Amino acid sequence: MSDISARFAIFGGVYNNYLSLEATIDDARSLGVDAMYCLGDMGGFGPHPDRVFPLLRDQHDIRVMQGNYDHSIGNRLDDCACGYTDPRDNHFAQISYDYTLEHTADEHKDWLRDLPDHFRAEWAGQKVLMAHGSPRRVNEFLWESTCSDAFLEYLLDDHDADVLFVTHTGIPWKRRLDSGGLVVNVGAIGRPANDGRTDVDYAVVDVRNDSLEVNFRAVGYDYRRLADEMRSEDLPEEFVETILTGWWTTCLEILPAKERASGRY
Repeated sequence: MSDISARFAIFGGVYNNYLSLEATIDDARSLGVDAMYCLGDMGGFGPHPDRVFPLLRDQHDIRVMQGNYDHSIGNRLDDCACGYTDPRDNHFAQISYDYTLEHTADEHKDWLRDLPDHFRAEWAGQKVLMAHGSPRRVNEFLWESTCSDAFLEYLLDDHDADVLFVTHTGIPWKRRLDSGGLVVNVGAIGRPANDGRTDVDYAVVDVRNDSLEVNFRAVGYDYRRLADEMRSEDLPEEFVETILTGWWTTCLEILPAKERASGRY
């Protein structure tokens, strides 16, 4: 790590994918990270939610925040409050939510209910803020194609931050602003990023004395095993196809034109 004073792993969107979570934790540890941050949305999409929580709760170097999914599950609400507006998107989101709510133990629901909704830190003299969707709203989507530099500057200024990390969209991107500010969407580790890869992505932050560098890291895992388990739990074949091919078949209508055009559907 030479001149690196600290290294952190930041990921989001676990989506019940305990296999990719295990792989991400192992990969981050192989890099010698000082701590890991999970930006929320532990449930949804995949099978066996109760296999996720022990991995997060029992690892003392993982700091976990509450996403919209976690707030809903923790408070036993009727839906995920994911922010979708299209009927088809909401149809599949409800199937996923109902499954997760039914298969999450009460002790884990209570843990989700009490999680913090943001983190703050100071790295390399810069004020770092981590949120789920955005600092304004837990289920706000920050897409690369629709976020202007002026808007991102406003978010940083309004929330007293130099660096912002978010998740929620499932597609990673980062942008350095003219002011020196940095905004990073870490993507999701629970399903691929609609780019034809079966790997998932998280962010690695290298902190030096006066700067920090963020790089995305791809992680492979036993996605075929996950697909088999999804089928055994009678989850929609549309979900399984995404895991096996790397292309989204649901949550499509929320995508802006540029992001959707990059996918297969």
